[in-house]
Amino acid sequence: MAKKQDIAHYDGPAGGFGSLTGIAKIYGKEWNSPAIAAELYRQNKPDGFACVSCAWGKPAKPHPFEFCENGAKATLWELTPRRCTPEFFAQHTLAELRTWKDYDLEQQGRLTHPLRYDPETDRYVPCAWEEAFAAIGAELNAIEPKQAVFYASGRASLETSYLYALFARLYGHNNLPDSSNMCHETTSVALKKLIGAPVGTCTFDDFDHCDAMFFFGQNTGSNSPRFLHPLQEAVKRGCKIITFNPIKEPGLVKFVNPQDPVQMVTQNATPISCQYHQVKAGGDIAALVGLAKHVLAAEDAKWVAEKVHVIDVDFIAQHTDGFEAFADRVRATSWEEIEAESGLTRAALEEAGQVYVEAEKTIAIYGMGLTQHVHGFDNIAMFVNLMLMKGNIGKQGAGISPVRGHSNVQGQRTVGITEKPDLVPNDRLKELFGFDPPMEHGMTTVDVCQGVIDGTVKAFIGLGGNFIRAIPDQDKMEAAWPKLRLTVQIATKLNRNHLVNGEVAYLLPCLGRTERDVQAGGDQVVTIEDSLSCIHASRGKHKPASEHLRSELAIVSGIAAATLPPNPHVHWQDWTGDYAKVRTLIEQTYPEMFHDFEKRMWQPGGFYKGNAARERVWKTESGKAEFTTPTRLSATGVKDAPGRYRLMTLRSNDQFNTTIYGYDDRFRGISGTRHVVLINPKDMERDGLKPGQIVKLVGDADDGEVREVDGMRITPFDLPEGCLGGYYPEMNPLVPLWYHDQESKTPAGKAVPVRIVTP
Repeated sequence: MAKKQDIAHYDGPAGGFGSLTGIAKIYGKEWNSPAIAAELYRQNKPDGFACVSCAWGKPAKPHPFEFCENGAKATLWELTPRRCTPEFFAQHTLAELRTWKDYDLEQQGRLTHPLRYDPETDRYVPCAWEEAFAAIGAELNAIEPKQAVFYASGRASLETSYLYALFARLYGHNNLPDSSNMCHETTSVALKKLIGAPVGTCTFDDFDHCDAMFFFGQNTGSNSPRFLHPLQEAVKRGCKIITFNPIKEPGLVKFVNPQDPVQMVTQNATPISCQYHQVKAGGDIAALVGLAKHVLAAEDAKWVAEKVHVIDVDFIAQHTDGFEAFADRVRATSWEEIEAESGLTRAALEEAGQVYVEAEKTIAIYGMGLTQHVHGFDNIAMFVNLMLMKGNIGKQGAGISPVRGHSNVQGQRTVGITEKPDLVPNDRLKELFGFDPPMEHGMTTVDVCQGVIDGTVKAFIGLGGNFIRAIPDQDKMEAAWPKLRLTVQIATKLNRNHLVNGEVAYLLPCLGRTERDVQAGGDQVVTIEDSLSCIHASRGKHKPASEHLRSELAIVSGIAAATLPPNPHVHWQDWTGDYAKVRTLIEQTYPEMFHDFEKRMWQPGGFYKGNAARERVWKTESGKAEFTTPTRLSATGVKDAPGRYRLMTLRSNDQFNTTIYGYDDRFRGISGTRHVVLINPKDMERDGLKPGQIVKLVGDADDGEVREVDGMRITPFDLPEGCLGGYYPEMNPLVPLWYHDQESKTPAGKAVPVRIVTP
């Protein structure tokens, strides 16, 4: 058994001096000028710029410093004084650079010039912008449109995203996967089917009025730290927060507000969760069934004793469909089954369930701990069931609130970045631009990967992101990627995907969101949508990293103009010169959401785009909110077996998505490395493992494929037995491409079947 001192842990709170120290480490490396501090002060403020990191909402009345540790890191990362110039690429082949770590690649700084890949020398060489646009257009015109993929990461603005989607459809396809395909596509599919709206129903105001919040699979402290402020305020007024997560994440345990002088001096942390239940990875359905089972038992007892209802029978009768079948299944499910699959006791689930019973208004909050499972749809469906039982959707202080990751990833979907033509107002596009939009379904991220492997995909354009590092079956994908005819990457910094190219390849550097964007019509602003469905203006003021950079919108328009035939309704150059003209197009295409766009985008806190489910208008097949009958208690896709573990891919406190800021994970007590495998001490003892031992993880999906990650250090940790933790994206080679949510094809990175192999 591992000794207590060997178990990696962190006893401190989220926020506090730890957060300030984390910022200072990056600030010391990236300091460029006093203007950096001014930029941080403008972050997430009216007339400032929207954070390039997470998508958490921007309050109408911001704090003096409206940024968190990771948001500050992202801004400092973008404003680095380092430059990755053509001279750097003249000194290094791509083969050499592929041996570098992710961190070291990004440490080279901001890209400064448009670059073309020269296969003869295996180097990037500088090229002119117009040369790049012409060559890319020629390559796109040499293939069938449906053989091309236009991928978007979550950071591109609404204006750029709208034109990117328009470009794809004018070109002739709906192959528009984005980073949502890898994280919250399960949300988009499940909520759309169950309540008729593909996004959450809560606004900032709801967090001021709820009596309880239930968290499932969301790590607030690392992934959306500004959310800790409204959580702290909610706890102070008596709201109860109940958390279900395999790992105890400090952000949902206790918090010291770095902007509260008294708390900083006293270090008297605010407890966040009054209950914290370490559910087994993949056991959330069972836990939610247990909560629902307690609610039904409380309903029965209350009705017998007092003829008073616990559940909202009027809401259920008027607004829902399928309750009886759902309730019958929950009643018939035994506590023994629930305990076995959830890893929690009946008493613990009843204690949590009683909080839900007693709360008048409850918010359901979740993250990728629910979405990234083979049966992630069922996870969300069961959470929706629980909310519907007491009418907790469509009233103040209640609702379902998925916490999105990347800034504007939700907004991209809003303005047309989707592979599903039925989600796009194609009739309006036809009217505005005089063409017949393609109606064939496009590719998801998983479809794209399969298409690269089998050769049906010929061209890939990446609007930001690090696609090849973020996807499952990473080794297989890197081997297949060079078969592509064309690869184009639009980026601010060097990453792994830029080093694995097609036969013709371009790396095109773009402005960052913090930087001044000057076009023919003068200084430009862009807009983004946050996780709470509010739209905000964002204005960059910092001097660009290079005079050779172009904006994302200008690059998209340049490629489009070089690819497409003339169209009297399409004006790429005019749109590039004045982004307000693009916002006019967005308003004309989506008038219900974007009316008075130009005026409302400056509203403090953003303007709310609306949500029918919030108004209890259910745009579902039945016209009502849908109860679903749970058919399973485990969200995993592979059965348990002796020696088989459930691997959870995790983000550290020192990263955002595939961007690695450093090698420390303060919240888990890990320093100096990312090559760790977190394991319960009892599992270590059973398997004869020692702290610090170097092992190999191998895939155990029973599909005949060899998948492995070597050089992992055994690290004892407090997590459920039978579960392991390892960092994303290093663990991605262990995730099979086919191992994804059955409804949305979101890769299932939260219960990956693996084994531990010792030398």
